[in-house]
Amino acid sequence: MSGEKRVRFRDIKPYEIPATWESIRGPYRGVIELPIWVRWQDDRWVDIGDQGGLRMAYQALLAEGTADIQAKLLNCDRLLETWARLSLDIRVSQLWETRFPQLNPEANASHCH
Repeated sequence: MSGEKRVRFRDIKPYEIPATWESIRGPYRGVIELPIWVRWQDDRWVDIGDQGGLRMAYQALLAEGTADIQAKLLNCDRLLETWARLSLDIRVSQLWETRFPQLNPEANASHCH
């Protein structure tokens, strides 16, 4: 066993991401319904006007959502505003920052389009 590297599911899990930044056009505020496979609870309705709800929903969508669901429910302006406060697996944040450099904290992007 010594010398063997432990492989965790999060290290090999495939993550999805929308193809373009412009396709991320979800609502900026209001209540959204997360699919059951994104949030495994009975109450999947989340108020993204609430900072706690927004963070929970965005973290779940980034980690568990398909590219289509992400584009439908995430909002690029809210994502930019919230990015630094999200608690994400390093692979998720690297994937998103590589595809969308405006999410990199040093990019100083102020809006989507």
